[in-house]
Amino acid sequence: MKKVEAVIKPFKLEEVKKALSDIGIYGMTITEVKGFGRQKGHKEQYRGAEYTIEFVPKIKVEIALSDEDEEKVVATIMAAAKTGSIGDGKIFITSLSDAVRIRTGESGEAAL
Repeated sequence: MKKVEAVIKPFKLEEVKKALSDIGIYGMTITEVKGFGRQKGHKEQYRGAEYTIEFVPKIKVEIALSDEDEEKVVATIMAAAKTGSIGDGKIFITSLSDAVRIRTGESGEAAL
């Protein structure tokens, strides 16, 4: 089993969610997060004063899935979240040793 964490631009969430549901992925966790990468934030102007926003708002999408779905999910997220500009985000993939469904006690891939 794998866990895919994608940090994307907020306005791309609906597009990513639809693309994932089109390939049969329905379970996901969404978190509003803030951070920065190489761009180290950006500058904005408000009432004539310029200020730096160091932590840029993003959305983190977390999906637990079977090993065979990994490549398809990563490719789908990349296609749906890409704008071609700085700050499109990152995808992190980690191995899951186990998962347990609280309601039924099922474990492993059956819990997904």
